[in-house]
Amino acid sequence: MKSVIAVSPGDLAILDTPRPRPGAYQALVRTECACLCNRTDSELLGGTFPGMEDKFPFALGHESVGIVVEVGEKVKNFRVGDRAVGGLVFDLQKEGVDSGWGGFGEFTLANDHEAMVADGVADEAHGWVEVFEIQTRVDADIPPEEAVLLCTWREVLGAFRDFHLQPGDDVLIFGAGPVGLSFVKLGRLFGLGWIGIVDRHADKQAKALAFGADAAFAPGDKAIANLAATRGKKLDAVIDAVGHPDIVQQGLPLLRRGGSHCIYGVLTRGVLHIDKSKADFNFNLFVHQWPTRRYEKESQAAICQWIRDGRLTSADFITHRFPLEKIADAFRAVSDRKVIKALLEYA
Repeated sequence: MKSVIAVSPGDLAILDTPRPRPGAYQALVRTECACLCNRTDSELLGGTFPGMEDKFPFALGHESVGIVVEVGEKVKNFRVGDRAVGGLVFDLQKEGVDSGWGGFGEFTLANDHEAMVADGVADEAHGWVEVFEIQTRVDADIPPEEAVLLCTWREVLGAFRDFHLQPGDDVLIFGAGPVGLSFVKLGRLFGLGWIGIVDRHADKQAKALAFGADAAFAPGDKAIANLAATRGKKLDAVIDAVGHPDIVQQGLPLLRRGGSHCIYGVLTRGVLHIDKSKADFNFNLFVHQWPTRRYEKESQAAICQWIRDGRLTSADFITHRFPLEKIADAFRAVSDRKVIKALLEYA
């Protein structure tokens, strides 16, 4: 099968690797479509993702959806013909090639987490990995191009619980990439109050406003510092969807007493400086560099219902399409900041 391999920093290739063989608790999934995770996949390819800097070559991809074509003898929650999201390949069966999740392969493996739990084997000794929990079946009425966005949307909606967000909360979001825009769209569906967005790109500001944001600002806009005066109250939360440690210094003065500064994603630096003189006496700092899998999984039902109701669609997020063979072009478009979500199409 074809797999997308990061050969060395910045060097991408599509290579033949053996088709995965499903184990007792695994389903073999034929990929229908996939999406680039703009930041993570770019950092992996660039050799800057923490822990993967010296793992080249490795297989890329962690946002994909496909159809189950084979199941192991102990699988209970997948059947042949089911649609499954989140399949990965941890063993490429090719000497010298590691796994950077491997989800862009023509075939992936989805693990039956619930069956492993029921049989008492959901542990490291039996090969269990926490990401198995979000490898789930998707109802047949959810098309693949919608289902593939579950990889992003579930993480974001799950983070609402990590950040203790409540309906009616007023929030300011830094960054209008796929994650920041998802916070806007899902936040409006969730019932957040006032939503503001900060981004340097006018087209992304416009997209956020179309998704229901109440205001959009460029970085450094003096109106950001004056929000409390213009709105008559401070914010319940500031969400950093960029991962830059300097944003905390901008966010803390905007928070009400007991408000929350919420960092989503891997921080770009190892040290985070906090000037508490900029904050009220009481404030919360939530650092969400890795998803809480249970929250992520449990968010799927609400997201699928919003899709069914026509209130949420991947068409608002997918701005570019590429056949798998043109994935290098997809990465270039992402690096040029032209892409919200790039869909990879499989023959």
